[in-house]
Amino acid sequence: MEPPEANNASGLAAGMGALLKSGLDLIGNRIELASLELAELRLQLFKLVLFIALGLVLSFFALGYWSVLLVALTWEQLGWKILLILALMFSLLGWVLFFKARAILRQGKLSLPSTMAELRKDGAALKETMHE
Repeated sequence: MEPPEANNASGLAAGMGALLKSGLDLIGNRIELASLELAELRLQLFKLVLFIALGLVLSFFALGYWSVLLVALTWEQLGWKILLILALMFSLLGWVLFFKARAILRQGKLSLPSTMAELRKDGAALKETMHE
């Protein structure tokens, strides 16, 4: 018959091994979740950059042509005032677009919500375990 200390030691070693395995599995799951969210984030960033770049190029061409047309049509009546009107209008439009882009970024599509939530849960569970 084994002494009671040997039985406790093997049970402790088995428990520590199971705890280590669970911890490694948890870390592996979190890494998988983060990699999935990072892939989604990369796709969203690519789309955002592509749309912004194409939108800017097309907008610059359109604004240029419309501005030249407007100046040519109204120069006789307004003279230099048409340039002031266009400058004010483009400035206002620029501010509106800036705030719209900022609102899109604030929606949180460029963050890792699921990963961060799981990491917060893990941290809370770890704190509870440490205090016991």
